[in-house]
Amino acid sequence: MPQDFTLHTHTIGCDGKNTPAEMVARATEMGMQAIGISNHFIVHPKIRESNFYPHALRGGYSQIYNASFDEIMARFIPIYQEIEHVAKNAPIRVLRGLEVDFFPDDKWRQNFERAIGVLKPDYLIGACHFIEYDGGLRNVHDMANANPEERAHMLNAYWRKIGMAAESGLFTWMAHLDLPRKVGIGIGDEWRIREYDTIAKLAKNNTPIEINTALQPMPYPSHRILQMAARANLPVLISDDAHRAEQIGRFFDGAEQLCAQIGIKNRLSLQKILDFSNKTL
Repeated sequence: MPQDFTLHTHTIGCDGKNTPAEMVARATEMGMQAIGISNHFIVHPKIRESNFYPHALRGGYSQIYNASFDEIMARFIPIYQEIEHVAKNAPIRVLRGLEVDFFPDDKWRQNFERAIGVLKPDYLIGACHFIEYDGGLRNVHDMANANPEERAHMLNAYWRKIGMAAESGLFTWMAHLDLPRKVGIGIGDEWRIREYDTIAKLAKNNTPIEINTALQPMPYPSHRILQMAARANLPVLISDDAHRAEQIGRFFDGAEQLCAQIGIKNRLSLQKILDFSNKTL
């Protein structure tokens, strides 16, 4: 059956353009049975030293980058309170999620577990927007602007980090696996082995992935990765990664056709997501 829920969405207070109430209203109009608000949870002590931070300031979404866990929790508590208020009167189910940038550090994990103990989200999306490289943080734009040798090192670090996030056991699913493709890098056949190894780690830990429809005409991840996921019988769900209300459910029909074309049969249901969260959070 077609997927009738959307869980990877963003609102005002993060880098989204609409309120939770507006997002819920649009999801209701679309015939969704549930919507989840999953704003960015990005914490690193050097985040404001990153090359991308000045662009975030100019773009008006610097609030998604936080240097401490206390800082980000202070941001999220009122956002979650607003979502709870909207959920009480909503005609559909409304859930609270986080899109989390994972960092493979014991102190980060301890603080993260403390944070989710306070916030009590319904699910956790694992993501990798930044890698640690050469003493600082780098994102996909830094990778694209690097020389070929440095770019290769960064892309290798990116895929290692995705694998470590899968092995952490923290996440309900992993978002946009091949994010560097957004800027046209990391798409050659030489990355097939890295992709295969990552899918193997995801399958070993039974960590689902999403088909993210934000990048068109071809969503994340690539056909090549989705074929690997199908062969590994990896659970898959569709995400619109909506930053505006009108983006909810965008290109879901095409993603459904893609699943059928590639032979993806292990679809992640809303109940399975909630079962995972009840067991782990």
